[in-house]
Amino acid sequence: MNRIMKKSGKFILWLYYILFSKFDKYYLQPDVKMPVYVGHKQWQQYLIDIGNKPGKRILEIGSREVTGPSFAREGFDKATYIGFDFYPGNNVDIVGDAHKLSSYFNEKEKFDIIFSSACFEHFAMPWIVAEEISKLLKVGGFVFIETHFSFSSHERPWNFFQYSDLGLKVLFSEAMGFECVDAGMSNPIVGRFSSLSDKYLRGKPVIGLYCHSEYLGKKVKEVNDFNWESVDLKNVVGDTKYPKPLE
Repeated sequence: MNRIMKKSGKFILWLYYILFSKFDKYYLQPDVKMPVYVGHKQWQQYLIDIGNKPGKRILEIGSREVTGPSFAREGFDKATYIGFDFYPGNNVDIVGDAHKLSSYFNEKEKFDIIFSSACFEHFAMPWIVAEEISKLLKVGGFVFIETHFSFSSHERPWNFFQYSDLGLKVLFSEAMGFECVDAGMSNPIVGRFSSLSDKYLRGKPVIGLYCHSEYLGKKVKEVNDFNWESVDLKNVVGDTKYPKPLE
């Protein structure tokens, strides 16, 4: 009986998908763009292509194998790859706290690429981690971050933040010496308010949901004594403005 119910449930979900998927495009947000180079299925190969060379140094933050085998050590076999994580495990070389990342390396140990996937949502103070990454990245080096914009609550109580591509641009902005090479959001989600929501919201569609946010930045200059409290707003939001009130 349980097997029949499971099969029936899968069939219903499949039928629901077939019937309603043609409406998925209406849930997209027109001004949200997919990354050009570092979308969810592209970023690994992109980083390998630019970084897997003799003499290059690669640092992964959150390298422990959690959901499956890591691509990184094999993918960066010509470079020097170091895996960093909060816990020991497969593919971890250094165990530590990313909020104190630079303290695990000496001043001469700079990196050409620092990247992190599915970790920034678990950092209690991501602005501090961004500073630590900047300290270890060479001028001309690249930082890549993939994290979640809309996703299931997970690994609580350390599931702190969710990010848009714009939020990642703020963390790694001109003020800290970065220029954005590529950014966007990928894997759209179709959403609605459930029957358990407040009455006025029940059943209403939620547009503009995307699972992943991606950011690729290049460090173009060294910013000494960086301090978030002294940053001018224009240096993190650029020429953009908060949308004007409707008249």
